[in-house]
Amino acid sequence: MPSLCEGRVVIVTGAGRGIGRAHALEFARQGARVVVNDIGAELDGSGGSGGPAQEVVDRIRADGGEAIVDGSDVADWEQAHKLVRASVEAFGGLDVVVNNAGIVRDRMFANVTEAEFDAVTRVHLKGHVAVARHAADFWRGESKAGRQPNARIINTSSGAGLAGSVGQAVYSAAKGAIASLTLVQAAELGRYGVTANAIAPSARTRMTEQVFAERMAVPEDGAFDVADPGNISPLVAWLGSAESADVSGRVFELEGGMLSVADGWQVGPRIEQDRRWDPELIGPALRELLDRSPAPQKVHGT
Repeated sequence: MPSLCEGRVVIVTGAGRGIGRAHALEFARQGARVVVNDIGAELDGSGGSGGPAQEVVDRIRADGGEAIVDGSDVADWEQAHKLVRASVEAFGGLDVVVNNAGIVRDRMFANVTEAEFDAVTRVHLKGHVAVARHAADFWRGESKAGRQPNARIINTSSGAGLAGSVGQAVYSAAKGAIASLTLVQAAELGRYGVTANAIAPSARTRMTEQVFAERMAVPEDGAFDVADPGNISPLVAWLGSAESADVSGRVFELEGGMLSVADGWQVGPRIEQDRRWDPELIGPALRELLDRSPAPQKVHGT
């Protein structure tokens, strides 16, 4: 029986460590050829080394799989283009982009600096946009040439992006923007044979093990490791497979063995009238609507 992703070509960004590493290894186990992208930066975005990505590639090759290292900066427009070209040149095409790379600059909102805002949104949001934009250009060209793709964009949002997180205003904003970006990609790119979905994972990473040390600790009694980053990758591999062609524009939450479809912003209860609202009537109308609406999900950390 062929593996789930047999022969598919996959780019995973930020694949040298953590969840991205687990994704790359899982795709390889499922028969995919993997471009392991990572600049080897520290958690705050400083520095850079090819070592982590090379270790992942060596592991994949040792297990009989195919993989290459790519050190492109995903938030640099031309380097993101180079990353997509590297996939096509090495493996003859591209089927899946998994946008995973990210950094953190946790700070209470009143203390956020411009430099921190620029750094976080650059890697998370622009990094998602740049790689997927060049991939979409490739897939559109294939479609117009009569070679309709069966392609996938898999973005990485976060519970912080869906509900907010105290001390992570900029990170939450970037991750929320990624969820919205996914909806637009799904709506626009379907004609070219491309689906777009996002995940909001909870697992042990360099980001989470510092902030949520107790929750992310490895259990000492041999119990199921709910925080193992490898728990996230089976969902991503399935989303990257041909089987998921009818699933697009969705955000999935996953932690340990819990899988959920996120229920995003929707039009809720409403009151209509055939004239402009008077300011003094707005308050009573809104309070009635709020009474008829479910309470919002709590912001993480409150």
